[in-house]
Amino acid sequence: MQFVHCTYESHGEAILAIFNDAILNTTALYEYQPRTMAVMQTWFETKQAHDFPVIGLENEAGELMGFASYGTFRAWAAFKYSVEHSVYIHPDHQGKGLGKVLMVALIQAARSQNYHVLVGGIDSSNAGSIALHKKLGFQYSGTIQQAAYKFDRWLDLDFYQLTLETPLQPVAG
Repeated sequence: MQFVHCTYESHGEAILAIFNDAILNTTALYEYQPRTMAVMQTWFETKQAHDFPVIGLENEAGELMGFASYGTFRAWAAFKYSVEHSVYIHPDHQGKGLGKVLMVALIQAARSQNYHVLVGGIDSSNAGSIALHKKLGFQYSGTIQQAAYKFDRWLDLDFYQLTLETPLQPVAG
């Protein structure tokens, strides 16, 4: 397998398929309707405009097995050192440790871009993702109970954060 920088042209359809599987079959995304290619184009444009990475893992055949990214946590200037991240693995490749590989690469990217806090919003029933985050040093930060309603039930949203040693000299403004 190899790391790749995902682009709309090369990976948009594969990422869309991974997102839509998560929307339709899991509580990893609190959405009801599958996304479209137009939504994916906007998603990639936003990532590019803010210099947010979209890191992928491809197998030997060039198929995208999973991806990780981060984006704006809150849109106010004082939050400029915090990002909210996500990692998604294609259903055929789950349980192989790819999430950890991608998260380690994403943490390195955040360090290199001088972010200070990575925030993960995880459905409280997603034991695998919670275990992965804890293994990587993320700390539990709180729960918003009944934050969403999907699959005919209320869903609790847990937050985990990893505080990095960067930036060395933060500035306001």
